[in-house]
Amino acid sequence: MEPSPEYKDVTACYGKDMSERYNKLREGFKAKFGHAPELFARAPGRVNLIGEHIDYEGYGVLPMAINQDTIVAIAKGGTELVVSNLDGEHYPTTSFSTDPRQEVNTAAHSWANYFVCAYKGVYELLEAHGTQAPEPCGLQVMIHGTVPLGSGLSSSAAFVCSCFLAILAAHGLKVGKAEIAEYAARAERYVGVTGGGMDQAISMMGAAGVAKKIEFNPVRAEDVVLPEGAVFCIGHSLAVSKKAEGAHKRYNLRVVECRLAAAMLAHKLGKDQAFCTSVKTLQELEAVVAEATGKSGLAACADAVRANLHGGLYTHDEIEVALGKPLASLWPEGHVSLKVLEVARELGGFSLHDRAAHVYEEAQRVRDFKAVCDGDAPAAEKLAALGKLMDASHASCAGLYACSCPELDELVGAAKAAGALGARLTGAGWGGCTVSLVHESQVESFLASVKGAYYTTRLASGVAKEEDMENILFASKPSAGAAILHV
Repeated sequence: MEPSPEYKDVTACYGKDMSERYNKLREGFKAKFGHAPELFARAPGRVNLIGEHIDYEGYGVLPMAINQDTIVAIAKGGTELVVSNLDGEHYPTTSFSTDPRQEVNTAAHSWANYFVCAYKGVYELLEAHGTQAPEPCGLQVMIHGTVPLGSGLSSSAAFVCSCFLAILAAHGLKVGKAEIAEYAARAERYVGVTGGGMDQAISMMGAAGVAKKIEFNPVRAEDVVLPEGAVFCIGHSLAVSKKAEGAHKRYNLRVVECRLAAAMLAHKLGKDQAFCTSVKTLQELEAVVAEATGKSGLAACADAVRANLHGGLYTHDEIEVALGKPLASLWPEGHVSLKVLEVARELGGFSLHDRAAHVYEEAQRVRDFKAVCDGDAPAAEKLAALGKLMDASHASCAGLYACSCPELDELVGAAKAAGALGARLTGAGWGGCTVSLVHESQVESFLASVKGAYYTTRLASGVAKEEDMENILFASKPSAGAAILHV
């Protein structure tokens, strides 16, 4: 078990002086609750360099933590969970029961629901590990975040992970980073999003100076040293994508489509009904493909998809006839995916071929990305190869997975025109951010060019503000993961 680091100095945590921000949060907490917080916990956002929409299919991804983060100031006190924000004008204070079994009200979505997710997750983790859970008590909380909402930079994971860590620390409990990441990912699903575990894993396990290849079941991380001269520039498209709102038509639908693609591919490859209706992820079919075709590996899986799944939409009836069971029987009563089935019927069905092809090919691109970084080629050759992989990833996200949008495509085009070696959407898509690989010698000219090409008209129209540009378009190298601060 490797717990999160603890610091008594802000600069030691961040590598630069961030004390002014902590002082403001401390003073805000005092003004709200009448005393100082007992401690702070912080967790960063992330940018996924490559490997989109494959973590929930069991495949490794390759993100890095960024400087932008969520900080939680916390103290025991009172009889309720009182969740406040330093920006109280936009995020009103909300109170909740201390009962860890309480339901999260997804019908009336509140920003503070994410704290309740973390609170429930803490008790679930302790119960699963056989650790004596603390007696529920009042907690006073104030939060401040700099990860742009709906940006695809995992503001929700930064929120849940920082709260998770703060709650544990307030009770004097230490738990390993990987365990927190796993249960924070599960807990975030209480707001109605059936995501994977990448965002929480890199938020908890990120490290300054290196990207991470994150694997799952169990959650684990491996350092990836980027080529010399590599800088990643992040640009917000200003099209906001909030996963918890409208998820059934987008994010959750993709999760369901992948499961149904796995079931139908298994059926086409001769597996029986019991297997086809129990398979959960496309990763589980690697052995099935190898047995049926005599070929192993991700390329063989992609070939099997193209040979056995037709293009266009599959209807509910078509899948049910093949599997011999109603689709609703594949999930337990009350599962969020049952709502997705209703939405998919309105949309005309499920796109199985394209979703599965993307997953297998994107998983291979992640492996290729790491292999390039680990190789002995000159830095310039490595950078060029990584750029091509990123370009191919965006093309697949936009085409096969249909999770891009006009703004993201325009911003990727502006990045390529400005000299990016590679550029792609990052995060769930349907808005949010792009990430571009740029040589460090060209960062300033790149940022200026992209600002002129994409943001000038948006600044003029008021869609963006000049004072916000430092969090809309910026360069980043890998940053540190979650931590506890006693300052």
